[in-house]
Amino acid sequence: MPRLIGWLVWLLGILTIAGVFLPEQRRRIHYLVQIVGVPVLASATATAVATVLGVLLLVLAGGLRRRKRRAWLAAVIVTLGVALSHLARGLEVEQAGVALLVLGPLIATRREFYAVGDPTTRWYAVRLPIQLLVASIALGMIALVIRPGSMIGHPSLWEEFQEITLGLIGVSGPVRFTSDRATDVVAATSLAFGVVVAFVAVYLALRCAQPRAVLTAEDEARLRRLLELHGARDSLGYFALRRDKSVAWSESGKAAVLYRVVSGVALASGDPIGDPEAWPGAIEAFLELARRHAWIPAAIACSERGATVYRRHGLDALELGDEAIVDIAEFTLDGRAMRGVRQAVNRLERGGYEVRIRRVRDVGPDDMIELVHVMSAWRGSSVERGFSMALSRLGDPADADCVVVTAHQAGVLRGLLHFVPWGDCCLSLDLMRRDRTAENGLSELMIVRLLQAGPDLGIERVSLNFAAFRAALDRGSRIGAGPVLRVWRRLLVVASRWWQIESLYRFNVKFHPRWAPRFLCFASGRDLPRIALASLEAEALLVRPRPLQRMLHREGVV
Repeated sequence: MPRLIGWLVWLLGILTIAGVFLPEQRRRIHYLVQIVGVPVLASATATAVATVLGVLLLVLAGGLRRRKRRAWLAAVIVTLGVALSHLARGLEVEQAGVALLVLGPLIATRREFYAVGDPTTRWYAVRLPIQLLVASIALGMIALVIRPGSMIGHPSLWEEFQEITLGLIGVSGPVRFTSDRATDVVAATSLAFGVVVAFVAVYLALRCAQPRAVLTAEDEARLRRLLELHGARDSLGYFALRRDKSVAWSESGKAAVLYRVVSGVALASGDPIGDPEAWPGAIEAFLELARRHAWIPAAIACSERGATVYRRHGLDALELGDEAIVDIAEFTLDGRAMRGVRQAVNRLERGGYEVRIRRVRDVGPDDMIELVHVMSAWRGSSVERGFSMALSRLGDPADADCVVVTAHQAGVLRGLLHFVPWGDCCLSLDLMRRDRTAENGLSELMIVRLLQAGPDLGIERVSLNFAAFRAALDRGSRIGAGPVLRVWRRLLVVASRWWQIESLYRFNVKFHPRWAPRFLCFASGRDLPRIALASLEAEALLVRPRPLQRMLHREGVV
């Protein structure tokens, strides 16, 4: 029902705006002004108000479809305003009746609109429009002051202020201009500024709550206890300890879903943490949070087991790609299939490269400071990527069991790998960094030496990179692949120019891993575009321009 109400309000907005420009309505207004004696100012004001209210209805329709309580309250008020403006503009009884017909279902379905807003947004929705309003008036007055020849006589600053201020709602002020063109330009520009201010205010008031994702110390301690008991189930479990995620706990406290809200999408990462028997409770708590705040629920990088549980709660699943997992007991450099890796390893070792493998607890403070500094220098100005499969920190004392693999040449650090624990006897790759001047094959050298040292470290399996759309890249290159699959693979290859899709797949294949599928879980197919954009933004594969980030930033919200 909320979606239907949203579409009705949207159609009412379209009809309201279109009615302003219909010739029949103009003739009716002319009749009222010339014959009945309705003041021109009153009719013009009603026309301007109807236009602005129509635009507001278009904006409110989206909030109604998301069950926003604020949108419902605003829609009731605006719909009443539309009906009154139609009557004041030209006794448009038919249009006013249509507005009242829409108002009926709005009031009847009031209990369907329960989604709460973000309290911090309310103040921001007041502050920013006021700033835009002041800027609009200032710009308008400056335009009049620097072009005095376009005005008749010498109006005072107060009259100019009235002209611009009234123009924001489409009403003519006391200033008269030398030409109709100048009058139209000032009126259109002022009204455009007014519509923008109104649009921004409504958008901010209805925007989905986006709480700043912060993992508290208490939550982190509870999650670590769950990982000690159940961490071996998911190679991505340790990444739940990122401190820029929020947590939804099951009622029993035995499981949790880690998520972040990005552009109105509540994006969970990986499987729920904890006892699988308690996963349904954590997922229900997560979905209830999404429902209450009108977020779009989604879960990225779920295992097959996790996706199955999400499907039982009404979400659908789509395979994203595969995770490369190497069983150390089966790994060997021997054989023709490993010749390329073997040659790269031998070449680098002849070039003086050495590899060191240490737990974080065994790295001295000075060495760790150097590692962090060099790693940041290698990254340069690029954004730190990762969300579902990255920890995004190095050297934290709480991560003492993490493993650091470094490559040195003549005592100079040339490459670094960081692995997080996966249960008690496995590792999961977190990040790869290397000096851009180092020889090719450096990452292969570090991974091979880690795999060979696995038995001494008590490691049985290592999870490497995630290969997005691995099946399409693999099957699309085979003989007999269909035209659709070949086109899809070609698109992925083109996309690899900007994102490491094909290159990561080819890198993983070198180690002959077994592939574990990962899934995206979502509630509705129509939400997939928004979920895709939110996922890219969360993983920092899509970054908003800095001016836009500064404009949209507000305290307590990301």
